[in-house]
Amino acid sequence: MIDFEEELKNYQPNMEVKEAEEEILSRDLTDMTDILRQMTEQAKGR
Repeated sequence: MIDFEEELKNYQPNMEVKEAEEEILSRDLTDMTDILRQMTEQAKGR
């Protein structure tokens, strides 16, 4: 059987994943919430 606790102790994240995470977090991405907020503000005439 796999000892999950032992596997977690030995876990080291893949550098590509870390680089991708940093790139994603560094970008100002518009998500659905931002779009809905903009639409609501426009509808209110702000």
